[in-house]
Amino acid sequence: MKHTLFLFDLDDTLLDFKASEQLSFSRTLQQLGYDGATDNLFPQYQAINLALWRAFETGTVSKDFLKVERFRQTFAAHELALDPATASALYLEALSDTVVLIDGALALCRQLAAHGEIGIITNGVQAIQHRRIASSGLGEHISFIATSEACGHAKPDSRFFEYTTGMARAFSKPHTIIIGDRLDADILGANRYGIDSCWFNPAKLPNDSEARPTYEVARLDAIPNALL
Repeated sequence: MKHTLFLFDLDDTLLDFKASEQLSFSRTLQQLGYDGATDNLFPQYQAINLALWRAFETGTVSKDFLKVERFRQTFAAHELALDPATASALYLEALSDTVVLIDGALALCRQLAAHGEIGIITNGVQAIQHRRIASSGLGEHISFIATSEACGHAKPDSRFFEYTTGMARAFSKPHTIIIGDRLDADILGANRYGIDSCWFNPAKLPNDSEARPTYEVARLDAIPNALL
C-alpha cells in the first residue's frame, strides 16, 4: 500500500450521519414540547439543511447563520411557534450523543492507523465533531481533526487541504489519499489539490459530476484491498 496519510471525511463515511441526524431531530422537537409526528418535518428539514450547507460551501452563508436558519425555515413552513435558536442549541447537543458507526469503520481505522496516519476532514461544527469522534471509539486511531471552522475555508477549497496537510506528521502528495462519500466536496477537493481519492459509494450511485475518484468502493472493508 503506497499511501501513508489517510484523510477521511467523517459524516456518512465513518459515521452514519443520517441515522444520528434523525434521532437528534426527534429528540430536539420532544424537548421543545412538540408532540406531533415528525414524518413530514424531518424530510423538509433535511432538504433545507442540505441547501444551506451547499450555500456555506460556496461561501454565501455563514455557519452560525446556517445552524439556526435551517430550523427557522422548517418551523415557518409548518407554522410552528418554536424558537429556532433554542432548537439549534438542543440539536447540536443531541448530535454529540447520537453517534452511529458505519459498518467496518472501527476495523478500517485500526488497520490503516497501523500502516500510516489518519486525519479527519470535515465541514461540520468543530466542537460537535470532536465530541462525536470521542463518543465513537475511533479517537485512538485518529491523529488530527481538520475542520472548516478552524481553517476558515471549506471543502473543496484547496486552502482547506493545504491547512489539513500541514497538520500531518509527514505529507507528500503521492502518498496521501482522501476517502469520502461526497463527490462535490471530498473527491473534487482531492482532484483540485492533486492527490488520490477514494469515493465511498454504498448506494452505487452513478457519477455524473466533474469529480474523478482514483478508487471507488461500496463497503469500507473493501478499501484496504482497493488501495494495494
